[in-house]
Amino acid sequence: MTDVYLSGQLVCRDNDDVAVVQHLAVHIAQTCAEVGCVSFRVSPTDDPLVWHVDELFRDATAFRAHQARVAGSKWGRVTDGIERRYKIEGL
Repeated sequence: MTDVYLSGQLVCRDNDDVAVVQHLAVHIAQTCAEVGCVSFRVSPTDDPLVWHVDELFRDATAFRAHQARVAGSKWGRVTDGIERRYKIEGL
């Protein structure tokens, strides 16, 4: 099995986008509880509109299951319009 690593940024347009951070703790807890999640971090940067994202999953199956769960989650809905600049390795 090959690890899948995602690294990049969530780039908010404005403070309204940044307000979704209120949902972040639940999203992190749900993701860390997923089978196959090795590590998951979303952290602020020096730019208040940009968040750094690092995800590590044990394999493509676990990563794809995470993506499917997020698509139907509250986090997925409230962040739908936020730009994602991600690089994914291992798929």
